[in-house]
Amino acid sequence: MTSEETARQVAQLLHAAADSINQAADKVAQIVEMEKGQEVKANRNEQSPQLTLEGVRKVAADKSRQGFTDEVRSLIQKYGADKLSGINTAQYEAFLKELEAIGHAR
Repeated sequence: MTSEETARQVAQLLHAAADSINQAADKVAQIVEMEKGQEVKANRNEQSPQLTLEGVRKVAADKSRQGFTDEVRSLIQKYGADKLSGINTAQYEAFLKELEAIGHAR
C-alpha cells in the first residue's frame, strides 16, 4: 500500500468518524430538548406549596390585629364556615387571596 492509498483510507476513516460524531451530537441535542420540554411540563404541573390551616390562620390573625376582625369573620362566613378550621382545605388558596386583599381597598 502506498502512502497515497494510506492517506485516502485515513481520510475516509476521519470522514466516517466525523459523521458518527455529528450523529451523536444530534442525538444529545434531541435528548436535551426532550428533557427541557419535560422540565417545563413538570414545572407547570408542580403545585404551589400546600397551604396549611396554620399558615392561613397566621394571616387571618395578622389581619385581625390590624383591626379587620369583622372583615375576617365575614370572609370566613362567605366560605360557608363558622370558624377558620371549618373552611375546606381546597378553598385555602382562594380564601387567602381574598384575606390578603382585606385592608388594601381602604
